[in-house]
Amino acid sequence: MAAPRLRALTPDDRDRVEAMTRAASLFSDHEIAVALEVFDDGFVDPDYESAGVEIDGTLAGWACWGPTPKTEGPFDLYWIVVDSRRQGFGLGTLLLEEMGRRIAGRARTVFVETSGRPDYAPTRAFYEKHGYRQVGVEVGYYGPGDDLIRFAKDLTPP
Repeated sequence: MAAPRLRALTPDDRDRVEAMTRAASLFSDHEIAVALEVFDDGFVDPDYESAGVEIDGTLAGWACWGPTPKTEGPFDLYWIVVDSRRQGFGLGTLLLEEMGRRIAGRARTVFVETSGRPDYAPTRAFYEKHGYRQVGVEVGYYGPGDDLIRFAKDLTPP
């Protein structure tokens, strides 16, 4: 496997973003539509920032984040998806690190929301491994038995 390369996303990446997001087998059709809406908005809304990671010329992961509306300092990580065949090779970590570099000095906290379903346990472990702590739960938010789990990472210097 060639070394991964971070790069800017382009509108031409849309089909690949959709394919990776569908292949994750975690997201409903509605959630995939939201991901694509956020992806598309990233090219016209200055509050959305994004990055991609590719291997051998193929997009293998993407992330999108931005400042939390109507606040000063918090940012939200909206989406991070890594090709299911490329998980476990540090690509998600590269995307988180890129986000961190790009928001340094502007963000004091990053928030991320994810599902409490059992099949999301690896996702929650990923955030915890990278210094995010659970700060809230909304029971049944996404549906019966599907809680919203909110994580945060403090970026202010000690």
